[in-house]
Amino acid sequence: MATTKSRTSSFSRNLAAVPSSTNPGLKYGPNGTIFISSGIPDLDKILGGGFPLGSLVMVMEDAEAPHHMLLLRNFMSQGLVHKQPLLYASPSKDPKGFLGTLPSPGSAKDDKSRIRDPEQEKGLRIAWQYKKYFDEHQQSFDSIRDGKYEYCNDFDLRKPLERHFLSSQHIDCVSIQETQDLTALRNRCATFLTQFPRNDGNISPAGRIAIQSFCSPQCEYSNMEWDMLSFIRSLRSMIRSSNAVAVVTFPPSLLSPSFSRRWQHMADTLLSVRAIPDEDKELAKLLTGYQEMVGLLNVHKVARINTQVPVILEATTFSIKLQKRRFLVLECLNQAPIDSSSGSSYGTSATCSGTSKSGTLDF
Repeated sequence: MATTKSRTSSFSRNLAAVPSSTNPGLKYGPNGTIFISSGIPDLDKILGGGFPLGSLVMVMEDAEAPHHMLLLRNFMSQGLVHKQPLLYASPSKDPKGFLGTLPSPGSAKDDKSRIRDPEQEKGLRIAWQYKKYFDEHQQSFDSIRDGKYEYCNDFDLRKPLERHFLSSQHIDCVSIQETQDLTALRNRCATFLTQFPRNDGNISPAGRIAIQSFCSPQCEYSNMEWDMLSFIRSLRSMIRSSNAVAVVTFPPSLLSPSFSRRWQHMADTLLSVRAIPDEDKELAKLLTGYQEMVGLLNVHKVARINTQVPVILEATTFSIKLQKRRFLVLECLNQAPIDSSSGSSYGTSATCSGTSKSGTLDF
């Protein structure tokens, strides 16, 4: 009797080649990419899962507002909640004092109040025969509501991070204010990254590096543009061969245009934030929900690891809002208030469906 062979599709993944891990805060993506969370659920969805391990993320600051600190705080807090070692470099004299401003994960009660419509959460609809290939081997890394951790938390900006997250972690704080050259910082990063070697089939605990206002005028090396560019190139090389992610914020207005473009070219993921004028009547007429916005986030580049396929985003500019004045939310910009409805969060608006009086058209 002939043995029956299981029918396989050319779209199926080879799960045996996918390494297993019990480390919290990791999530598998396509082409063997492993993500860690940015700490902002909407930003993770925009980027296709989060920040890929081995990538350099650069955030261009707004010289008139510290909106980049919102991204940096959530990124650092998410790592500490997942017990991922952190290296934080700051131009302030006491970098450890910044740890007291990190937000805490929202309570279960707050999470329930922020649950969205499941029909809207589906986002981009996928044909049923291919849907299973996107869900396999991902459940163990998604949010664990009943367990200890979630892949990405909603952080309450009004509530400071509990002390036990700060006391039991491997946190290395560095002040770069009085640093005359970047050799010491480069060596510090190299030593930190030796904890996270990238070995095939074995995922070590992921690490995070956060560097705030890298070319700040408080730093003595701020006029050494070639040295700073060399450091970024070295950091990117070290990050690429490790299971870690580095987030570097910098004010582009303090750099010459040519060096600013070079810095942006070095980034795997490039973001920028800017403030919104308090009373811009023209902008208020153009955008819905203008009064609730605190700033704008632009996505200039999305990291592509192990692939050459470009990313085509539904939108590249998003409004930054504080839901209930506590939770950071990113929303697609809606033009001209037609029905007096405000914009919806990225997670609820990324759908290939149109709504009409006769019903919903899905494709």
